[in-house]
Amino acid sequence: MARLTLPRSPLQHRKRAVVKTLCYRALMVVITVLVAWAVVGDVNDAVNIGLVANVVKTATYYSYERLWDRITWGVSDSA
Repeated sequence: MARLTLPRSPLQHRKRAVVKTLCYRALMVVITVLVAWAVVGDVNDAVNIGLVANVVKTATYYSYERLWDRITWGVSDSA
């Protein structure tokens, strides 16, 4: 069972997590806009859908990654 441990330092620096998040989300914005454009047929609506959806998803992904950095389950100690 996973344990939540707060004293352990994260596996990656915050800056790296932010860069990873932004790169991933940029790719997801493009995919979301293309899918939305195919569904709604309007570029402006597709861009709006893509941006709003991905702002929410970016914050969610970053928080999720930071939480998993605190969970020790499945992480070997390399001392």
